[in-house]
Amino acid sequence: MEYVVIFEKGENSYGASVSDLPGCIAVAETLEKVKVLIAEAIQFHIEGLRRDGDDVPQPSSKLPVQSAPNVSSALITAQI
Repeated sequence: MEYVVIFEKGENSYGASVSDLPGCIAVAETLEKVKVLIAEAIQFHIEGLRRDGDDVPQPSSKLPVQSAPNVSSALITAQI
């Protein structure tokens, strides 16, 4: 499955969040590192949902429209 990830550049770091998986976030000093961390966070989040017997939300099929210069998005594949 591919989840839409929103990347945001802050003053000193980059943040990433997955709107389909509330609470699934990552922060790092570089964009490359935050991409690795959010991919791991997605896997961990999904494993936790399954372990708790919760449904795993289906990913959105569309990337959001870019609305700010410091915000971007990408699809991240989760092996589930």
